[in-house]
Amino acid sequence: MMRRRTTLLTGCTALALALGATACGGGPVSAGGGDKALSGQTVTVAGVWTGSEQKNFQKVLDAFTAKTGAKTQFISTGDNVSTVVGSKIEGGNAPDVVMVPQVGVLQQFAKKGWLKPLSGTAQQTITADYAPVWKTYGSVDGTPYGLYFKAAHKSTVWYSPAALTQAGVKPPTTYDELLKAGHTVSDSGLAAFSVAGEDGWTLTDWFENIYLSQAGPEKYDALAAHKLKWTDPSVVEALTTLGKLFKDKQLIAGGQKEALNTDFPSSVEKVFGPKPEAGMVYEGDFVAGVAHDQFGRTIGKDANFFPFPAVDGGTAPVVSGGDAAVVLKDGKNAKAGMKLLEYLASPEAAAVWAKAGGFLSPNKKLDYASYGDDVTRATAKSLIDAGDSVRFDMSDQAPAAFGGTKGAGEWKLLQDFLRDPSDPKGTAAKLEAAAAKAYQG
Repeated sequence: MMRRRTTLLTGCTALALALGATACGGGPVSAGGGDKALSGQTVTVAGVWTGSEQKNFQKVLDAFTAKTGAKTQFISTGDNVSTVVGSKIEGGNAPDVVMVPQVGVLQQFAKKGWLKPLSGTAQQTITADYAPVWKTYGSVDGTPYGLYFKAAHKSTVWYSPAALTQAGVKPPTTYDELLKAGHTVSDSGLAAFSVAGEDGWTLTDWFENIYLSQAGPEKYDALAAHKLKWTDPSVVEALTTLGKLFKDKQLIAGGQKEALNTDFPSSVEKVFGPKPEAGMVYEGDFVAGVAHDQFGRTIGKDANFFPFPAVDGGTAPVVSGGDAAVVLKDGKNAKAGMKLLEYLASPEAAAVWAKAGGFLSPNKKLDYASYGDDVTRATAKSLIDAGDSVRFDMSDQAPAAFGGTKGAGEWKLLQDFLRDPSDPKGTAAKLEAAAAKAYQG
């Protein structure tokens, strides 16, 4: 499982309350019927998904085929979607639709003139069924190009109920309580946190949650757009807060060195695998998929989450990412591709993947009953309840050279900070230098 599948910012107290919420009546609409107006046509779709995610998205594509008669072909790009799609366009073999996992990449595609604006039908659906912020993130210079089909909720701290019960710890609601609870868990025999430091993207997510809660949404937006410099005192403060965790060897499984050698799947294994080493792991809703699919955990019983806690009296954060469908101008069947986007905008399409699991939709019209368990329903409800206060993953909004490249930019500098968190001000200066260079490029 890679970063960009695995990628909302707002108050999250509703998330905890929603855990007990029951599903709203009704069920998903059948994907059958339709006039088969696209029979004989093939829509080529490129996206980052592999494995179970690709299989589940194929179920959505198959439902589109059943409805319209159009065949589909999915091409997995891996995380380098920009490079792969660019080379296909240059080679005269552009896909019709691309599922874009980063706002920065969507903006890049639009500015290169590769994208068709959304059809009137798709725009009407988005306006009616999505919070306005999703239209904003799918637009470039006021023109809507992207339809957000799949979202990720990245402000969930996952834990072993058995580990917290053994330590006598209840889910904390503030960052200070989180560190205190971590020490109590550690005293009971397990490390507090499993940290996936080998994957730099997880560290950006830690920073973003702390920054949004501590500095607030206005500064978050300004920093995301690089209208605020990374040398701003608010950044230094957030790094200092994060450093409290990073430098505490009692809190991190195996200490900083082992964390830097732990990738995301391994970090989940350290909490939910056969030989637990830690009680908690911070990352998005997709942790549940790994805990269930790879380690047989029952979500809500053997694995659960609490909202990322509030920092210094701020609002508890929720950070989200998502995959936006766009239509390429150079695709051989762009017209049919736009019909696919119109279908993906519907609750009918979202219900197909929701039923399969490992999926959240920003579509307000999707019935919560479409999701397979109460924990996912709670996560989905908090996403919808966030409304227009949703914020996108900050590093996903940045140029890839700064916010999305392994071994470079923000990913590497936060790994260096995990290795040695003693100089938050110096780290902020290095982040600003890297950001300035990337945003100018």
